[in-house]
Amino acid sequence: MPRIAGISLNDNKQIVSAMTAIFGIGYSLAHSVLKQAQINPTKKTKDLTEEEIDKIRQIIEKNFKVEGDLKSQVAQNVKRLKEIGAYRGERHIRNLPVRGQRTKTNARTKRGKRVTVGSGRKTSNEKT
Repeated sequence: MPRIAGISLNDNKQIVSAMTAIFGIGYSLAHSVLKQAQINPTKKTKDLTEEEIDKIRQIIEKNFKVEGDLKSQVAQNVKRLKEIGAYRGERHIRNLPVRGQRTKTNARTKRGKRVTVGSGRKTSNEKT
């Protein structure tokens, strides 16, 4: 299993889809990296030579922020938004959707499991 940016890539996948396991590299970015390295995107990861892996590793390290560096940059950006009191920062603080989605309905993943409250009225056979 080749390791790029601290991530072990899956041997049985094509290299273009295996590279998407790296945080910060999606499908289109993987295609462009492989084009720069002059490697066939449909080639299996286990069939890569050490020179090809080194080419990919060098291109990624030189041109892109991935994994820990990218995660820390995103965290700094969110922290900055919170500190300056921006609207987006307030949404992050309250754990609500940040990018303008509706919250009257939906937004369950951000707001949590739905809890309903009854009418508060007791039935006639219960003591008051």
